[in-house]
Amino acid sequence: MTEDRNMGGKYDEKVCCCALNRIFGFEPRVSGALVGSLGSASAVFELDRDGRDSVFGPYSRYSGKISLQALEEAERELVIAEKAGACFVGCTDRRYPALLKECPDAPAGLYVKSSLSPEEIFAGPDMVAVVGTRDVSVYGKEWTCRLVDAMSRAEVRPAVVSGLAIGVDIAAHRAALDSGLKTIAVMATGIDSVYPSRHIRAAEEITATGALVTDFPPGTLPLKVNFIRRNRIIAGMCRASILVESRIKGGGMVTANLAFSYGRELYALPGRADDIRSQGCNRLIRSKMAEPVISSEDLVKSLGLGTLTSKPCYDPESAVRKAFSGRMDESRIKLLADLLSAIRKHRGITIDELASRTGSSWRLTSECVSLLECDGLISVDLLQRCTVNVS
Repeated sequence: MTEDRNMGGKYDEKVCCCALNRIFGFEPRVSGALVGSLGSASAVFELDRDGRDSVFGPYSRYSGKISLQALEEAERELVIAEKAGACFVGCTDRRYPALLKECPDAPAGLYVKSSLSPEEIFAGPDMVAVVGTRDVSVYGKEWTCRLVDAMSRAEVRPAVVSGLAIGVDIAAHRAALDSGLKTIAVMATGIDSVYPSRHIRAAEEITATGALVTDFPPGTLPLKVNFIRRNRIIAGMCRASILVESRIKGGGMVTANLAFSYGRELYALPGRADDIRSQGCNRLIRSKMAEPVISSEDLVKSLGLGTLTSKPCYDPESAVRKAFSGRMDESRIKLLADLLSAIRKHRGITIDELASRTGSSWRLTSECVSLLECDGLISVDLLQRCTVNVS
């Protein structure tokens, strides 16, 4: 079949969107302009040679890419995605995310993997992005969980969107899963793989109540440039973005700047002036690009999520008794409660410091800290710094 005969036919709109996504993945403004001008993706592939020359110019590098081969490759790509349990939503599909469609660099389509339908995922509640550095601090992780928890207790419960990366991203996803919020992970790989591999289990949990989303073809590897392309989808899908921690040149800053350029609400968590992980947030606040997050209650109010349901006060002794009653004697329960209370008051306190504060031996303190960690009441990092898991 000649190329001119091919371009005179009628083609499935989804296949055509997929083909445009393959061709113009890193130049989405071109595919957006084509669809906007011609009215549909299929109209692009219905052009004959003269029509393509008229649209692109006779010597354009784009004209030759609009071909039968591109459609055949797109069809094969859709089959692979379907086998991976995913569907493809083209930019002309009514199920395509409405806010993302407003962006000038929106992709020609998205691969979506979920137990829910695209309508349930994208046409549901508001979406709020929670993003930040991979090198998250104890402070950043705690506030990520605190903010997501607050949104889960709001009258209007938004979906939490992030990038499935280590650090702030996975903390946001896990906090959403734990609190019953829908969460959407936007990936920098094909829909048939998860990066990093340590998050495969989390990705499986996300697909049960939320979704994995990407605009990359199946088989795409996690190249550095892909993460920058991925960030525009996170920012574009959401009406608001929250930057928890980021260096001045971090990926979180890229997402924040994109959100600002799209005219979306932008918030940043203030941090210490001498903490490199907070320099990006502090700069956004100083330049008045982002509103400072001063409390979880204030954030919920600023986002317009309605009334915030109050949360019962956290009682360390009650938490310990609930976890260890019948397993420990009274003196050990008292020590565990004292340790948990000290950890809650002093975020990032070390085992050495705990031993000093409680007057217990290092060995006994370390043993009790291990018990608290095993029962999920606290987390201990590689530097032996302790934080409470329940705020």
